[in-house]
Amino acid sequence: MVFTRPEPVTTWGSLGGPLLAREIHLAALPAGLPEPGDFAVVTVELAPPGPGQVLIRNLCMAVEPYPPSPAHPGAPPFPVGQPLDGPAVGEVVESMDDELRPGDLVLHGYGWRDQVVLDARNVLRIDPVPGVDPSAYLGALGMSTLAAYVGLLDIAGLRPGEVVFVSGAAGEIGVMAGQIARLKGAARVIGTAGSQARADQLTRRFGFDAAFADAEGEVAERLAAAAPDGIDVCFDNVGGEHLEAAIAALRPHGRVALCAVAPQNAAETAPGPRNLALAIGKRLTLRGFSVYDHLWRMPDMLAEVGAWVREGLIVFQETVVHGLEFAPAAYVGLLRGENTGKMIVRI
Repeated sequence: MVFTRPEPVTTWGSLGGPLLAREIHLAALPAGLPEPGDFAVVTVELAPPGPGQVLIRNLCMAVEPYPPSPAHPGAPPFPVGQPLDGPAVGEVVESMDDELRPGDLVLHGYGWRDQVVLDARNVLRIDPVPGVDPSAYLGALGMSTLAAYVGLLDIAGLRPGEVVFVSGAAGEIGVMAGQIARLKGAARVIGTAGSQARADQLTRRFGFDAAFADAEGEVAERLAAAAPDGIDVCFDNVGGEHLEAAIAALRPHGRVALCAVAPQNAAETAPGPRNLALAIGKRLTLRGFSVYDHLWRMPDMLAEVGAWVREGLIVFQETVVHGLEFAPAAYVGLLRGENTGKMIVRI
């Protein structure tokens, strides 16, 4: 996927003129899969930063797979005619806050625009990892990694020497969950993927001890073969048959971090898991979580995982699109599975 901007565009305060910003708005609520025409690039005038505020020039943003529909459970609502939101890394241009200075890099939740005025309390100053592009704070050091970090350590309470199963491990959260588990001392890390080629990549590239394609009706059998003595922790991104297989394989007092559910397993007609009674006899813990309830853990994750990134212990991939105006096309491409790793837009 290659998009290029024909010419650089300057939209913010120059020669004493108005402070302008370009934003991507949802122009129409899609009935199905969104198309680039459902979005619009809108130029708006910003008020100068007041006390406790900063003007930020966004450098890059992450494209997240949220359907632009307020009816989608758990997804941020994107009202028609309003700018979209999402994780972004920016540079402070002007500051009216004592803690932030021009030139500081910050992480915040107002992507989909080239610049923005925010209260300083709504941004997190970040110290760049030497030799690592700031876009890493949206991928290897971003929200997906925070979800993996919190799910494994806080929700599942991973301990060294345990066996970990990650369902849907080829996604950006699953890939990071497997690597974090390995670096935190797991004895064995097992993952599933949508194809054997992606499963092979989990073992060759991302350090999983075993991985297999999640062919329907075979997950429990293949997990039992990969972990004949059982598992201690399941990081679940799929639900359904995968969760049922994990419950069967979990040893007494095992823990499950419920991070996500595949659409087919979220339907009212979804069959399983059908063996929840085992959770009683085994004294299992199954706990759902939302990463947005654990944002306070971001500094801890950045410190620990950032050190691993700096040391080359974390493997991550990005698909990069250049130009804010191409963000809608990048979003559609993400929903169609055209990306490898994190989808990043350089603004």
